[in-house]
Amino acid sequence: MGTELVEKAHSVLREVDKVVLGKQTETAEILTAFLANGHVLLEDIPGVGKTTLATAFSKAMGLECRRVQFTPDVMPSDLTGFSVYRRDQEKFVYQEGSVFCNILLADEINRTSPKTQSALLEVMEERKVSVDGITRDAPVPFLVIATQNPSGAAGTQLLPEAQIDRFMITLTLGYPDYLSELEIARTAGAKARTDDVTAVITREEFISMQEQIHDVYIKDVVYDYIIKLITATRNHPFIERGASPRATIALVKSAKAYAWLQGRDYVIPTDVITQLPYVLMHRISLNMAARMNGSKNADVIADLLKRVPQPYLGGQK
Repeated sequence: MGTELVEKAHSVLREVDKVVLGKQTETAEILTAFLANGHVLLEDIPGVGKTTLATAFSKAMGLECRRVQFTPDVMPSDLTGFSVYRRDQEKFVYQEGSVFCNILLADEINRTSPKTQSALLEVMEERKVSVDGITRDAPVPFLVIATQNPSGAAGTQLLPEAQIDRFMITLTLGYPDYLSELEIARTAGAKARTDDVTAVITREEFISMQEQIHDVYIKDVVYDYIIKLITATRNHPFIERGASPRATIALVKSAKAYAWLQGRDYVIPTDVITQLPYVLMHRISLNMAARMNGSKNADVIADLLKRVPQPYLGGQK
């Protein structure tokens, strides 16, 4: 594996962490998902730096970023584009929509119509756009950071389970710690915080990083561990609906990306354990027994890790 590219990936994190303070674990996880060519769902309140985060990643990686504030009047064509008749050319000309970028920040995706949600999620899955019978490829890479506000859900359209499953991971940034917020206050000024972020890799280098992820090796015993963890969600006493095979694929990809980011070309069980909460948090639905017990998704995921024996690889967990 190319250690030079691994170091460049860490330089991306250093650039992002200059402006997204005190969230090193979260930014590393988002980069892990990006390396695995996955999309990210952030469940957060407004004002914790989601736009800053997306902009910082795009600038550090030399990628184009766009932001769409989802409201009930946002139409599918706003995302996918549309054809308009140009009299000077005497023909219909296609106008690109917002998805034609490398990183799309889909802000408050639960505040738009199901039809618009479906249009975005279709592009996320297929990485293609079909308008007027013509199919066009989305840019490479095409990555989505979508946000949902967990509070003030009145009048919103929650994503159906089949669609929310298309996000590779979900996480929460949350409030900054005291020292980080103190630094944010001290550096508040006329210029945007992301003005200090510089491109440290190119688009082509990022694509090369993604290609290297495919070559990360997983032993059969680790594949077995992954399958058993996902299968355990389907018969856990507190889980109403377990994870689908798409969760298995997401866990494999994110474990590979995480291992690569640690400088390894092979996956160990610890990589799987680290990624499991991010992959499963939005993919399991708890039943009434869990709610009566006061259990949360994180509690059940922790219990899954206790129930499924962790394999040992030559002294390494």
